[in-house]
Amino acid sequence: MSFSERKYKMAKKRKVAKKKKVVKRKKATKGLWTKAEVSLLRKLFPTNPTSKIAKQLRRKTDAVKKKASRMGLRKTKRYLKSIGRA
Repeated sequence: MSFSERKYKMAKKRKVAKKKKVVKRKKATKGLWTKAEVSLLRKLFPTNPTSKIAKQLRRKTDAVKKKASRMGLRKTKRYLKSIGRA
């Protein structure tokens, strides 16, 4: 295989790789919480698993925990008892 053939194949591979990377996603604004997200967090946090809330909000579990803590939210005694942590 000549140098020009190898060069052509490498260029073709790069094009394919670039095409695969182009995936349009809705870009989330890092760190900012919308009013709707805060409202949902306030409603769900006391009686639901944090991981479930994080999935619903499409955020990391630690981010949800931190935001809830800053808002002064706590799990209810009934919920904690139901999971064996009371």
